[in-house]
Amino acid sequence: MAAAEAAVVSSSSLKTDSAPVPETAGTAAATAATSPATAAAAAVAAAARTGSEARVSKAALATKLLSLSGVFAVHKPKGPTSAELLNRLKEKLLAEAGMPSSEWTKRKKQTLKIGHGGTLDSAARGVLVVGIGRGTKILTSMLSGSKRYVAIGELGKATDTLDSTGKVTEEKPYDKITQEDIEGILQKFTGNIMQVPPLYSALKKDGQRLSTLMKRGAAVEAKPARPVTVYSLSLRKFQPPFFTLDVECGGGFYIRSLVSDIGKELSSCANVLELTRTKQGPFTLEEHALPEDKWTIDDIAQSLEHCSSLLPAELALKKSKPEESSEQVLSCEFITLNETKGEDDVIKTF
Repeated sequence: MAAAEAAVVSSSSLKTDSAPVPETAGTAAATAATSPATAAAAAVAAAARTGSEARVSKAALATKLLSLSGVFAVHKPKGPTSAELLNRLKEKLLAEAGMPSSEWTKRKKQTLKIGHGGTLDSAARGVLVVGIGRGTKILTSMLSGSKRYVAIGELGKATDTLDSTGKVTEEKPYDKITQEDIEGILQKFTGNIMQVPPLYSALKKDGQRLSTLMKRGAAVEAKPARPVTVYSLSLRKFQPPFFTLDVECGGGFYIRSLVSDIGKELSSCANVLELTRTKQGPFTLEEHALPEDKWTIDDIAQSLEHCSSLLPAELALKKSKPEESSEQVLSCEFITLNETKGEDDVIKTF
């Protein structure tokens, strides 16, 4: 935070009228109203008070920001990646505390840790679970917990990304597919099943994401099928070529792969048109996800208090005294987690 500069006014540089003023009841008021010295001195005092109050307020906010600890949820809109959204959240918090991010990257004495557990595609929206402070240590538990999605699939078109953001790679007829046909095959995709992850994903080959390699035009082989769990799967609506699914699944599951596999099972093809995560663990989109206008230190503090009761006892954070802090020595550690299991469940610091 840049300190507010206090103006210094020398009394010798201020001139007053030399004409005598009669001693009357209104002398003080008249002098205050007409004396440049008095007006200037009052302005300087007011400015000093305002600057001091601002410094105290920012310091208090910085202290409160560093004391935040736990897990809460935000509402991710379509467009930004999960990492980009987390960076936007970080920037808003730093700005509110009076700490531009450039200052935070230079300081290492005290650290604000913030991260997310469970990546959402850039084209998807919904619940994104965020950990702050010591809450980042329990984000891995969010990866294995259940998640719920509402997905709109489009029959008749396949894309390289398995969603509407990709290039169309195949088109097949779908006009003979009925609602009963879709409902009849959903059982095949329920329970403990095997699933091949998309090529455009956060999974890695030789230390690089498959999606990054694909964008570079590199030859990438599909990962082998792996076990995943679908707790429930139902058809909400069918209006050809679109069908809406309600899916509850475990960690490491890809909705894009599910929709693509459903299209193939129906002797056609399909891609994801819209995807919304409505629930992750105990956090729901309607009740717990903070919209961007609520990304303030106070609102997040209230959300952390409210959400603490949602976590299992073994994950609850013990309360500790807030760290003593100064807005001059804050830094930020930016953490993200992939939504995949095994070797991909790692904390990354930027």
